[in-house]
Amino acid sequence: MRKTTNELLDTIEELAAKNADLEKQKEVLEAKIKWLEEQFRLSQQKKFGASSEKTNPDQIELPLFNEAEITADVKMEEPTLETITYNRKKHVGQRDAKLENLPTETIHYRLSEEEQVCLCCGETVHEMSTQTRRELKIIPAQVTVVEHVRHIYSCRQCEREGIETPVVTAKMPAAVFPKSLASPSAMAYIMNQKYVEGMPLYRIEKQFERLGVFLSRQTIANWVIYGATKWLSPLYNRLHELLLHLDRLHADETTVQVLAEPDKLATSKSYMWLYRSGRDVSPIVLYDYQTSRHSKHPKAFLKGFAGYLHVDGYAGYHDMKDVELVGCWAHSRRKYDETLKSLPASVDKSTSLAAEGLHFCTQLFKIEKQIEEEFENCSPEQRKEERQKRSQPVLDAYLAWLKSKRPQVPPKSKLGDAINYSLNQWSKLIVFMKDGRLELDNNRAERSIKPFVMGRKAWLFAQSMKGATASAVIYSIVETAKENQLNPLNYLTYLFEHLPQIDLDDQEALDQFLPWSKSIPNECRIPAKLK
Repeated sequence: MRKTTNELLDTIEELAAKNADLEKQKEVLEAKIKWLEEQFRLSQQKKFGASSEKTNPDQIELPLFNEAEITADVKMEEPTLETITYNRKKHVGQRDAKLENLPTETIHYRLSEEEQVCLCCGETVHEMSTQTRRELKIIPAQVTVVEHVRHIYSCRQCEREGIETPVVTAKMPAAVFPKSLASPSAMAYIMNQKYVEGMPLYRIEKQFERLGVFLSRQTIANWVIYGATKWLSPLYNRLHELLLHLDRLHADETTVQVLAEPDKLATSKSYMWLYRSGRDVSPIVLYDYQTSRHSKHPKAFLKGFAGYLHVDGYAGYHDMKDVELVGCWAHSRRKYDETLKSLPASVDKSTSLAAEGLHFCTQLFKIEKQIEEEFENCSPEQRKEERQKRSQPVLDAYLAWLKSKRPQVPPKSKLGDAINYSLNQWSKLIVFMKDGRLELDNNRAERSIKPFVMGRKAWLFAQSMKGATASAVIYSIVETAKENQLNPLNYLTYLFEHLPQIDLDDQEALDQFLPWSKSIPNECRIPAKLK
């Protein structure tokens, strides 16, 4: 039986609707496949490719934008050939200058009296010159036992004839850990090995065994926790207090695994938060262990702080009272860099939209570098003024580019993610224009959290919450010491020698042990690098 016209129309409409539905499914699947391919290429690049985000100017050249007008400076003179040649010359005596801060042991090699005879005439020879060869001698760790013998005195006359006999006891420094074998140098050495050199406790235990010392891992852990809790925590709390008085900070966070946390699986994630000072102030680097990534933790740690806070795009820093967030252009740039790395090899990267977005971000970093090079000891006012002249046009052009490209790019693609990141973070990304003291990125915090991340690869996890808190305190002290050009091992030894001898509640006395204090001896300071 032949179908009527109405029935045929109904069938066509059904097929058209079904076809449209299939087309939509196809688009979704194609987008998902494209996203998976991007993730695979990016994963391969991270695993096997170079990790640097530096842009090769020969690889990606964009004949776009007003780069020449922005970067040109007619005031800068062209360097002469003599200047260029001179700057490339190697400095004479560079090796000797590197060794001048090290103790020197001199060994002389002379002829015996019988050998000091001329081979031709038999007369006595004289010394006419010397030849010197220099070597580096390494003295491995050594363990010795130090006995502290405290002498007690009394009066024989009073013993024979007096009713009372006065007893006088010689003074002896207080122990860093009473009733244990721990010494200031031993405690400092163990902390340095784990928190600076990244050695887990079981390796330190084996190292001590090879030196003839048998200390269990539990004993070593007890020394670390006691030293951090008893002696370093007051210094940490003082640094925290001083940090909150600043008006510019950086923050970041990373994961840490703690095995014995109440009501949590051993495999669950906890977090190590990092807060640090910005440039142009005495460096302070503080870690804060917490069980989660909840926004309540930065709010609690930074309670009382008012000012600018450099962060990445994590929403946990939002809604903080009296705090204005400063966005990170390195994260914005990184999104485009990852997009380029995820593109197929057959695609011309230099003509891609990702390369255009990357170019905008790179321009801002170039401008910052030019300002620092052109203005020696650049003041915040100068930096802000130059940013208004040079960076603002780039920002205006970039924002217009973002708005024009957003409708053209799938939001779930790598490029869409990069564009959306910049647009969503725009109000924070442009805050650096308000104050010349602010920085373009949050790399300062990322560099400071990296030692913890690298150490975590060796020791993997913390056994307890108490141990994780102690680790946060110790990392804070050693990283702040390093930022202030102190040798962590020598500084820790100095602290453990002297902190037990003072009243820790005396703020003035405690301030003498801050890393930038003038009372810190030169033995704790790292020799200045050869320029």
